[in-house]
Amino acid sequence: MWALVLNFRVNSLYSVILPYTWQSALTYPILPPSAVIGLLANALQRYKNDRHPIEYLQMIEKEIEWAGSRLLTPCIVKSYTISAITKWETRLGDKFTNALGRQFAFARKIQLLAVLKSGEILCDLSTAVTVTPVTAGDSESAITLEDAPIVKEVKEYVVEEEEEISTVFPMPLKTFKDTFVRGMGRLYFMHERCLKQRGFPLSVYLCPLKEEKGVLYPIIITVKCKPGDIIYRVEGIGTIIKPK
Repeated sequence: MWALVLNFRVNSLYSVILPYTWQSALTYPILPPSAVIGLLANALQRYKNDRHPIEYLQMIEKEIEWAGSRLLTPCIVKSYTISAITKWETRLGDKFTNALGRQFAFARKIQLLAVLKSGEILCDLSTAVTVTPVTAGDSESAITLEDAPIVKEVKEYVVEEEEEISTVFPMPLKTFKDTFVRGMGRLYFMHERCLKQRGFPLSVYLCPLKEEKGVLYPIIITVKCKPGDIIYRVEGIGTIIKPK
């Protein structure tokens, strides 16, 4: 397996809306797995431009073993009241906008990482994210690739006996509901995939973040893994704990 590592500079405020919060529009401080997959599929479709976008999404989801992101710098999340257009045509004097609450985040740098089953599309993906415009969440949240895409070999490791593992990436809480966790974190419901799945589509992830005086900082979390748990090690980047 191979890891595609992308370090992005954030150009402005960004908003990656949490599901089911449209009226109050809360935002993730990082991109959930579904947003990373969507970003890669969108970039590849724009670059190749020879298939329907859904076909590229299916291609990426088939190749993706794990996807996620993390903060490389502190992040601030603030709430604002915005004006949303509700009707494009109306009579004079009628109301055609509505005031909605919405959160926006800002961090100077974020890192996206995707673990791929093979290296077949790595070259095209690396070129696609380099030459096409990409966004974090909504179409107004432009981000810029700061360095050349990094490709690393991924080593899969099956835990044989109970041991402590440290990670800087989000991890699924269901894997460690009865396991000791050391370090602070924030819980978020996240989509693991873009395409529709059976059952409840959201999973609870523990994100290595701590808040001090209204600012979120990236940290390291340590968990006690059990025999049978699967770990991905990406040299020079970090350790990923695979969902069960």
